[in-house]
Amino acid sequence: MPPRLVVVGAVEVARSLVRLARELGYATVVVDGRAAFATPERFPPDSVDRLIVGWPDEVADEIGLGPADAVAVLTHDVKFDEPAIVEALRRECRYVGAVGSRKTQADRRARLRVAGVTDDELARLRGPIGLDLGGRSPSETALAIMAEVVAARYGGSGAPMRDKAREAQHEPSTPREAAAVG
Repeated sequence: MPPRLVVVGAVEVARSLVRLARELGYATVVVDGRAAFATPERFPPDSVDRLIVGWPDEVADEIGLGPADAVAVLTHDVKFDEPAIVEALRRECRYVGAVGSRKTQADRRARLRVAGVTDDELARLRGPIGLDLGGRSPSETALAIMAEVVAARYGGSGAPMRDKAREAQHEPSTPREAAAVG
């Protein structure tokens, strides 16, 4: 069964995100309560596996949201974002990320605490979403999000490979070399 990305919010970034996710072998679901955004014209059947008009927390059972899923919350709207985040955290989704500035994230986390989300659950929320690639366009933002999703899936650090190679060069490769260094 392929990994699955559930995108909350049929926004412009979502269009690029599902295309990239499908290229990477992910099944894709886009959920939005706004029928004007979640349309087959914006998300043709060949670009997304499922397109659902509905409240994210209310369709969680219908889509079988669970621990194997990655969830990207993109709406910038508290009434959609926060119920989706609570549901994804409650269902222990593998990855839960949400858009928003640092201030938006701090305000959101305060509201989520009031709503009963624990500190351990909040520690799993990735926000601002994505790795810092410096991009600005919807496609570049989608790439940053998918890079973080893939890193989370495989336990990657998200650090540049050259830094990983440098670290490996400085680590002793055998117990004898480690003893010589110490």
